[in-house]
Formats: sequence, structure tokens, C-alpha cells
Amino acid sequence: MSGRSPDTAGKVDRRALILAAVLRVLARDGISGVSMRTVSREAGVALGLLHYYFDDKTALIAAALRQIEEHDLAIIEPEPRLSPEKRLRNALHRVADPEFLTREYLALRMQLWALAQAHDEFAQINTEAQHRYRVGLATLIGAARPGLSRGECARRAADIDILQNGMWLTALLGLDKTSIRRGVARTEEIALAD
Repeated sequence: MSGRSPDTAGKVDRRALILAAVLRVLARDGISGVSMRTVSREAGVALGLLHYYFDDKTALIAAALRQIEEHDLAIIEPEPRLSPEKRLRNALHRVADPEFLTREYLALRMQLWALAQAHDEFAQINTEAQHRYRVGLATLIGAARPGLSRGECARRAADIDILQNGMWLTALLGLDKTSIRRGVARTEEIALAD
């Protein structure tokens, strides 16, 4: 039992339903397709309920961006039962999981990257999320290769992040699975080089 009251649990579920809907609308229609009315229809909730959780379109999109950040951070979440090197390898492989290589997800990523150019608040969220991802990745690299300096771990994490984003971008254009595997192998080479 979670300790939440049924009402609180329901609110969390409705909020998650709304966030899933805004992500679908963003992926399908882009920023111009997002409106409070469209998202309420997509989520199957009343417009008033949407306004209960989110003041406006900007707040709604900002919450969606933060949810994607949580997904990104889950990619690099350490698995304590594994060795540091295996934790790192698993994180590097997760980027190529089928859930991240769908057309819908990749289209959403493109929209989110574009949003960072469209609005200062979205740019700030994106910058902070990328920083946290790189710090987490650098931490995994440092644990797997304890002889590396903090600066070298950060440099490798930045190089890997760029390569991973490139894999996602080109996967949207139809990159084959063999190339994705080579890209993942290249991130391992970068991370684990002595």
C-alpha cells in the first residue's frame, strides 16, 4: 500500500494521463498542435481538470519536458547489484532499447530539441536535464574507470551524449540496427578506454 489516499492516487494517475497525452500530441503535431483543449481531448479529461493541474500551455509543456528528463535519468540509473563496468555498459546499451527507437519517440525528441530554441524556460529545462544526464554518465564512467580524472570522465560523457543523440537523430531517418550496434560499441570504447 502506498500510503496515499485514493483521491491523491487518482490525481497522480490523471496527471500522468495528461502528461502522456501532451507527449503524444507533441510527437504527432509539434508545438503548434499543442493546446489545452487538444491535450484535454487526447487525455480524455475535462478541460477544467487540465487547468487544475497546469495553468497554461507553457506549464504543461514544461512538465512534459521534466518527465522526459526523468526517463533520461532512468537510463543511467545505477544498478547496485552489478559491477561498475557492467552498470556502465548497461546504461550505454539502454539508449538503443526498442522503446527509444520508435518513430513516435524519436519524433518527440526532435520536437523537444526544437522547443529548447523556442522558449527560454524550455531551453533552461533542456540545459539542466542535459547537464544532469552528463553528470550521471560521468559518475558511471568514473566508477568503472577509477583512475580517470573527473574532467576526463566529464569529457567522455559529453562525447557519448553527442554520439547518442546522433544515433537517435539518424535512427529517425532509418538507420539500420547494425549501425546502431556499432554506435553503442563506439560509446563503450569512449567510456572504457584506458
